[in-house]
Amino acid sequence: MLLKLNIQLFASKKGVGSTRNGRDSHSKRLGAKISDGQYATAGSIIYRQRGTKIHPGYNVGVGSDYTLFTKINGFIKYTNKKNKKQVSVYENIKKI
Repeated sequence: MLLKLNIQLFASKKGVGSTRNGRDSHSKRLGAKISDGQYATAGSIIYRQRGTKIHPGYNVGVGSDYTLFTKINGFIKYTNKKNKKQVSVYENIKKI
């Protein structure tokens, strides 16, 4: 008499996903916050950046993390000077 055994072998260790995956940093929300020609109040952030991608011009300050901000109320103007992008703030747009 022959016995047929239906044996199923199971894994000796449970399969687990890799623990090296599954992490991601939050986006830093860099870039322009106020566009060319828009009105901004004093202290408003114009541009968030890493390094001086855009340089400060008239009435623009630089934070410790290179964030550009307005020093006065006025209109934003982006320009190119000597192959450098620059942003300035003017009280009256007609002066430009």
